[in-house]
Amino acid sequence: MSNRIARKEKLNSVTTLFDIEAPLIAKEARPGQFIVFRIKEKGERVPITIVKKDALKGIITVIFQEVGKTTKEFARFEKGDIVNDIIGPLGKATDFGKTGHVLFVGGGVGVAELLPVVKYALDQGNNVSMIIGARSKELILLENDLRKYVPGLIITTDDGTYGIKGLVTQPLEETLKKEKVDLIYCVGPDIMMKTVCSVTKKYGIKTLVSLDANMIDATGMCGTCRVVVGKEVKFTCVDGPEFDGHLVDWDGFIKRQKRFKDEETRSLDLFNKKCKCKH
Repeated sequence: MSNRIARKEKLNSVTTLFDIEAPLIAKEARPGQFIVFRIKEKGERVPITIVKKDALKGIITVIFQEVGKTTKEFARFEKGDIVNDIIGPLGKATDFGKTGHVLFVGGGVGVAELLPVVKYALDQGNNVSMIIGARSKELILLENDLRKYVPGLIITTDDGTYGIKGLVTQPLEETLKKEKVDLIYCVGPDIMMKTVCSVTKKYGIKTLVSLDANMIDATGMCGTCRVVVGKEVKFTCVDGPEFDGHLVDWDGFIKRQKRFKDEETRSLDLFNKKCKCKH
């Protein structure tokens, strides 16, 4: 049955992996693409990257972090449960081809999104290296999977509980000073991608970023995921999710990303002011 959860694995306290039966998506999906799912009929529509696929078994793998009501509820699903609906594959597939030395930079749950693109880069004949980071050791994802493809994987943690203490930008700059890199591919928190782009721009190295924009319909109709790239308005769902990071209007994009959260906060504040009961 389509949309049935075939396997569940808890990767850490806030991150879950699901294998989901989706034969048509598994057949067509390519690296860099994503799906949008709803866990119930009137639920929120949530975009999520396809991390792996098995076309023969009709299975796609997704990894997500609990960051809001829907993802927290989704994390409580178990093997055998049915996801209400899934659409995909969506977005443009990765297509940078053979470029030479590709350096991947990932942060947080964005690290999971690197796996299919790393495989693509190697299949295209590129040399690859990688730097990933998280707040702590517990939140580092897919280390063993990634080391199969990138033995020299560099890891950073904000609190120093694993690897290099600090941000990914530290080993990134050290690498760029001593090695020839032809392309940077970056995915992670918005502020991390913005900072990485500010570093790579100094060295004149093309940098692709995969944007995780807020979406509703994911077909270019609603405009929710719009982003300014090179002074042109683009839609992350149909024009992306990959863009030239040096051309992204990061300040505008980050501001738009916060608007739903800000609206939720304002609504809660208004409710608290009006509510006379104790809670």
